[in-house]
Amino acid sequence: MSPTSSVEQQLAALVGSQAIRPATPADSVSGIQPQFVVAPESDQQLAAALTFANEAGLAVIPRGGATKLDWGNPPKRADLVLSTARLDRILEHVWADLTVTVEAGCTLQSLQQALAQHGQRLALDALWPAHATVGGVLSTNDSGVLRIRFGALRDLLIGITLALPDGTLASSGGKVVKNVAGYDLPKLATGALGTLGIITRAVFRLHPLPRITTTITCSANQSSSAARLLAALLDSTLTYSALQVRVPSLDQTDFLVDILFEGTEQGIAAQVGHLQSLASSTTVAESDRNVWQAREALHSQSLADPSASALLKISTCPSDTLAAIATLTDIAKSRATGSAVLQATGLGTILLRGARNELHHIAKIFREKVESSGGSIAALGNSILDTDFDAWGSTGDALPLMRAVKSQLDPKTTLNPGRFVGGI
Repeated sequence: MSPTSSVEQQLAALVGSQAIRPATPADSVSGIQPQFVVAPESDQQLAAALTFANEAGLAVIPRGGATKLDWGNPPKRADLVLSTARLDRILEHVWADLTVTVEAGCTLQSLQQALAQHGQRLALDALWPAHATVGGVLSTNDSGVLRIRFGALRDLLIGITLALPDGTLASSGGKVVKNVAGYDLPKLATGALGTLGIITRAVFRLHPLPRITTTITCSANQSSSAARLLAALLDSTLTYSALQVRVPSLDQTDFLVDILFEGTEQGIAAQVGHLQSLASSTTVAESDRNVWQAREALHSQSLADPSASALLKISTCPSDTLAAIATLTDIAKSRATGSAVLQATGLGTILLRGARNELHHIAKIFREKVESSGGSIAALGNSILDTDFDAWGSTGDALPLMRAVKSQLDPKTTLNPGRFVGGI
């Protein structure tokens, strides 16, 4: 019996033959081809398959909807894909307490549709909600413009269950089953790219659906004007739910500031009136809600032309974001074109277009300048940047601690080896 046949049989004994299949080229991760795809139907089965892989020395790639499977560095190894596709149930919605417990394979769209029946929502606007799963969104820490009103993803998460490589199903926070002493698992697992454990379920705090929403867009023809308006909005008493700046082209001077108001008709009217007094030097007009799809549009444009584009995520102090874009414009000049969508929380998505060598040069210098100011630049997706352009950049002095946590929870580096910061 070949080793491959033996692995398949042992996995089938744990999860059932219907839950395992040979991997195809479509299952590859950044060009690395796994052997099998395993889709357990319970978190106990998932934990058992993960334990087997850990003991057999097999590298495991956790997968939800595969919408962000190309984020991070290429894995050093990939033997098994452990899919949460069958873990897709909403386990408990306590609508009176504004909480929900959901399995990791449930798509964000399915979750929101179920919550909406009770007039509630998870105040999260992640990319591709029709396909992105709860576990994948948590693992990549993907959230959009709503975080300025409702907080980051870690603020919405109140409990989590992780399958660890040693077979433990560890829970922390709300709805506790078993605690791992000394670790705040919800915060550790969020954004860890599945390198510490595989998320099997999560507990979230919810918010009511808004009665009315209105989107207002202010047009500024200079970076300085946009920066002043943004600063005024951040310092105001306005209770907006979202705030972003669109930069349609790095080589032009048009800046579009979008503001989302939610509430009652009378309350929104008062908010808009206050906004107009703050933005008296700019053009103010009501916009279509589609402007909030601008971040996703940049990702779609990059996917449509991967051979001549690079997608970057910038993280800076909110007051420094527009200055960073001005720096990028100076670096790019005639070498590349691009556009950006910036969140008022200091996060942003930048799409650059041009030749591979030019984009690598621009991204390298831009990262150095942003990091020197205390910010960070991450490369998203299958970028055309050279392989020596790390997806994450500098980790500062946090890397030893991160490696220590990785060593404690995944000592054999079974999960997503090499994909996270510092080669974790």
